[in-house]
Amino acid sequence: MRTVTGAELKSVLHFRMLIERMRHTFRAGVEVPMRHHHTVETYGQSDGTLLLMPAWQVNQSIGVKVVTVFPDNGAKDLPAVQGLYLLMDGKTGMPQAVLDGTALTKRRTAAASALAASYLARPDSERLLMVGTGALAPELIEAFSTVLPIKHVLVWGRSLEKAKKVASRFHRPKFRIEATADLEGAVRGAQVISCATLAKEPLIRGEWLQPGAHLDLVGGFTPEMREADDDCIRRSRVFVDTREGACTEAGDIVQPMRAGILTDADIAGDLYDLTRGQRAGRRFYDQITLFKSVGTALEDLCAAQLAVEMVIHNDTIR
Repeated sequence: MRTVTGAELKSVLHFRMLIERMRHTFRAGVEVPMRHHHTVETYGQSDGTLLLMPAWQVNQSIGVKVVTVFPDNGAKDLPAVQGLYLLMDGKTGMPQAVLDGTALTKRRTAAASALAASYLARPDSERLLMVGTGALAPELIEAFSTVLPIKHVLVWGRSLEKAKKVASRFHRPKFRIEATADLEGAVRGAQVISCATLAKEPLIRGEWLQPGAHLDLVGGFTPEMREADDDCIRRSRVFVDTREGACTEAGDIVQPMRAGILTDADIAGDLYDLTRGQRAGRRFYDQITLFKSVGTALEDLCAAQLAVEMVIHNDTIR
């Protein structure tokens, strides 16, 4: 059985290929049962979380991601979210590969946002604002610059120093990138805003969004988390990655629904609808669009299959 490290994943999962594979996988569909979500008690610390995320394609592949979330790990200089992905043969059940689940999640999450932007952002979008300085920030910047003609990137975080570190990770990029301490000004000037934070109170105000902006919300993955306020919802054509996930887990969707600001019918579509041509994305140039994702096991399976195909191909030509 092959082991695929995080470094190998990044070297073989090029965003252009991954985004197109993901587009085809959403069109075709896979079996994705409800994820298992378990609370794990600890002594004297915050409870941990164990997530099991299975998916399969008949006669092709079976995959399951095992993820742990331990919020207090930061104090030990350990990542809060860790995981592994096991890929198996869909005809025999034989294990094929174990992949770095954390690296896989970062790559597929950014690819899903870029896939949505290919339908929802203005095709001439040149100015990107990255809100958040965590591990997803560089991945999202790279993914968006793959599908849009990005020329200027601003990075905002609660720590300006961390924002500068994110900007400095790009060596000779094809765009200009710098940190900013002015969130409102940066939102007002951006054509695409991507948020990947653990915020529990909204950071982005709807009144700051300019006509034609696209807002991508990645960070909030529980009903208590929130990155954008109600005005963002009111002013936007709203899309999600999957209805069942976003409508139960994402505070940016769940809270406006509880308040009567958003209904099921107000959600214009999901990635299944967009990739199958069942719903139009952006309908006019100045429309504001919003995409909220919480992740789906379909994306993990798609990325794992592509990564293993590429790794095996590379092994055979060495």
